[in-house]
Amino acid sequence: MKALVLEEKGKLSLRDFDLPRDIGPHDVRIKIHTVGICGSDVHYYTHGKIGPFVVTEPMVLGHEASGDVLEVGAEVAHLKPGDRVCMEPGIPDANSRASKLGIYNVDPAVRFWATPPVHGCLTPEVVHPAAYTFKLPDNVSFAEGAMVEPFAIGMQAAVRARIVPGDVAVVTGAGPIGMMVALAALAGGCARVIISDFSQPKLDIIGNYPGIQTVNLGQTDLPSFVASVTGDWGADVVFECSGAAAAILGLPGLARPGGTIVLVGMPVDPVPVDIVGLQAREVRIETVFRYANVYDRAIELIASGKVDLKPLISDTLSFENAIVAFDRAVAQRPEDVKIQIRVNS
Repeated sequence: MKALVLEEKGKLSLRDFDLPRDIGPHDVRIKIHTVGICGSDVHYYTHGKIGPFVVTEPMVLGHEASGDVLEVGAEVAHLKPGDRVCMEPGIPDANSRASKLGIYNVDPAVRFWATPPVHGCLTPEVVHPAAYTFKLPDNVSFAEGAMVEPFAIGMQAAVRARIVPGDVAVVTGAGPIGMMVALAALAGGCARVIISDFSQPKLDIIGNYPGIQTVNLGQTDLPSFVASVTGDWGADVVFECSGAAAAILGLPGLARPGGTIVLVGMPVDPVPVDIVGLQAREVRIETVFRYANVYDRAIELIASGKVDLKPLISDTLSFENAIVAFDRAVAQRPEDVKIQIRVNS
């Protein structure tokens, strides 16, 4: 089968590629329909590595996917051929201590699509465990199904925040993940979400959602704005989604005493932290790495209409134009949020 292959840093090809196709009793075979391009896919393309994960041999990209079930294993009961599905891309060891604790996302043995040496899903068919394959409701499109993966990160952040209904939240960074976190925070009970960035086109997109206020960091001082709308108290929850050193250093100036900070963005290098500023407010700090046990809830929120991700899909290109799609993602147009690839019609 053809696949979008990262041959090495900076070099993509669309070519025939051998991938495992044997289906086990607990697996399903899926015809891939739509795949979203994630920032991690782009980073592997442009840098050849993310932290300790280094591309040392050709690797198929893609991990945000939806499709149709073609075949089910002998022990699979909840899915059947023809079902429209999306797939959670991380496969943990069910016997690991992390999995038994319910935190399988931090299982050291997890196999995650398009994370070296594991191949991704930008290919016409994949075999995947049925336990991490989720049926899509009739009113959820394939495009929305491929958005469940990034939205799951927002869901994980909202869960870690322990939101109380009526909370005021701040999100630093209006990239795709910052937007997902903002929408998940609203769905989780926040009365309003303030989101900041330097990109006005990004802020215009997310600012169209009711309950979200935007702050252009080139025009407005974020701590002063937060103080003005909270009576000098601070936000109940602050989600850091930019990974920028300056944003992380400034977090104590945004959170209320006893508030919560959730670290979602991943800095490229270690960054300074104002520990005393955090201690003086007794801020609770949470961290996010991927997600666990939220996929089904994310799908339900989308199906209910409470979360509409369609405005965040900027464009969809054909499989034949997959390299063009990646180059567009690399360009980071200010008006682009999520670029998707339609593998099969």
